[in-house]
Amino acid sequence: MGTLTDHFKSIVAASVVAVGFSLPAMADDAALDALFDDLQAAQGADADRIGDQIRAEWSKSGSAAIDLLLRRGQEAIDAGDPLAASEHCTAVIDHAPDFAEGYSCRAIAYYLLDLPGPALDDLRQTLALNPRHFDAMRGFAVMLEELERPEEALEVYGRVLDIYPANTLAQEAADRLKLQFEGQAL
Repeated sequence: MGTLTDHFKSIVAASVVAVGFSLPAMADDAALDALFDDLQAAQGADADRIGDQIRAEWSKSGSAAIDLLLRRGQEAIDAGDPLAASEHCTAVIDHAPDFAEGYSCRAIAYYLLDLPGPALDDLRQTLALNPRHFDAMRGFAVMLEELERPEEALEVYGRVLDIYPANTLAQEAADRLKLQFEGQAL
């Protein structure tokens, strides 16, 4: 009888541990959902602030070491060293392959290194892991424009605006493309 009780206790303990580890992730998802809801109605500086809060949430991997590597990659991009950035971001991806920000950061580095194929692959992986990643969508739209696929770029800018209606960069690009299409129709 003691072994059955011990077995039951270990199952309960494992369940408690599993639930305990899943609660922060659920709380983070709820917090992100609330931020995205707020983003829908926000304008101007409020929208920018909420967008920055979302980005801050996205940059949390749950590991201090991974977060440090990501920060180093982002700092290397800011410092104009995309090669170092790509190396830091590759380390992030190697250690946390389900962390979308690693791919997003490396996509920027690859773009700056004039490696459009790998940049597009990383943007696709970012969006597979985080379908609401409006920055990756916008980067994808920019690259579609550069590949002379303006209709598809306009569609992607529209998706960015569905998520982040006050995104001025996406709105300006969409307006520019719409004007371009109107000019072609004349």
